[in-house]
Amino acid sequence: MAKKFYILGKEILPGQSVELSMDVAKLHTHTPVQVPVFVERSLKDGPIVLLMAGLHGDEINGMEIIRRVIRKKWNKPNAGTIICLPVFNIFGYLNLKRELPDGRDLNRSFPGSKNGSLASQFAYQFMSQIAPNVDIVIDFHTGSAQRSNIAQVRCLISDPISMELAQVFNPPFIVHSRYIPKSVREALNKMGKKILLFEGGKTNSIDETIVEEGLLGIQRILNHFHMKSFKLESIENETIIIKSSKWLRAPVSGVFHSLVKNGQHVEHGEVLGLVSDPYGSIEKKIKSNSKGYIICTNEAPLVNKGDAIFHIGSAQNQGEIAKDSV
Repeated sequence: MAKKFYILGKEILPGQSVELSMDVAKLHTHTPVQVPVFVERSLKDGPIVLLMAGLHGDEINGMEIIRRVIRKKWNKPNAGTIICLPVFNIFGYLNLKRELPDGRDLNRSFPGSKNGSLASQFAYQFMSQIAPNVDIVIDFHTGSAQRSNIAQVRCLISDPISMELAQVFNPPFIVHSRYIPKSVREALNKMGKKILLFEGGKTNSIDETIVEEGLLGIQRILNHFHMKSFKLESIENETIIIKSSKWLRAPVSGVFHSLVKNGQHVEHGEVLGLVSDPYGSIEKKIKSNSKGYIICTNEAPLVNKGDAIFHIGSAQNQGEIAKDSV
């Protein structure tokens, strides 16, 4: 007999396809703001996977990835259940802004509270009505502002289960990342759920390369759990594991010219870019302060002194064991 499965107060029967709404708040006109949630349950029991995006309303790549999953009907599993939450922060999405109208970052508001701030209410509804019912979460993000991330999965590399899932996803880079306080990733980990955080591209744009990496990763995960049976013809990535990383910041204010590409390997002392004045009299070289890979670049044409411009990751040596603990 199939297990009973409830989400958002509704029982989802085997073989059922349902579009639900997570009701969180109302506009000033008292019009309810509803967060659409798409649920596809197979006739056969299996894992419950949540694909979600849009915790930050201006991060469009993840929304596009999940939109294509739904459009292609990849969310209809042969076993188990697939839940799609394409746009979590509806308020931010409508305004093309990272935060909610109260100025708070939704991804620093978990686990939330029923009667707290607007961001806290969003987090509470998710943690009480959706999170308890899922097994695995893939959360899609981009770089903030004009900082563009290379396609990467962030996880705790000392956690063998998370690392296994990250390697199944097979992104170009796996980046070691501790749990950030009050993030959805930390909250789900405390609940005993496994979550992969996919980063790629920058805000307010759709990057086809990043979208394709996200879609391939989803296919690999669903194949791994025998929820779908995709024929993958693409060449697998030789995933590079980043054990640590640090930002290189602008030494002066001015016009920024990058001389390297995202994902490129760089040497210590290598010139990565230039910052100049707009009059042609000053030009300052930006040299790498470490050996590693560029995992994020700032694509802003103008920078201020101290702005983060290159994120450089140091690769884990073969056989090296991560010493960081949960």
